[in-house]
Amino acid sequence: MPHSSDHDPGLIQVLVERLNTQRLPCALDLKKKVDGGATLSDFDMRFLEDVFADAQKIRPLIERHPEYQDLVTRVIHLYKEILDKATNNENKA
Repeated sequence: MPHSSDHDPGLIQVLVERLNTQRLPCALDLKKKVDGGATLSDFDMRFLEDVFADAQKIRPLIERHPEYQDLVTRVIHLYKEILDKATNNENKA
C-alpha cells in the first residue's frame, strides 16, 4: 500500500521511535552476544529477518527522504556485522 508523502513525517517519527526503543537495543544485545562467541537462536534470526523485511518495505520512504539514508545505511551495516560474526561463530562451533 503506497503511502502519501503527506504521511511521511509521522511515519518517520514512528520508525525512528521504534528504532530507538526496540530495534537498536535488541541489535546491540545481539552484537554483544555474537562478539562474545555465541551463535544466534531461531528467535534472533526471526528478529533479523523481520528487520530486513521491514527495511525493504520502507525503501520508497527512504528514497523520498535521502537525509535518512546515512542512518539506514549505518543500521543495516550493524545488522550485517551481527550476521557475519554469527556466521563466523557457527563455523567455529
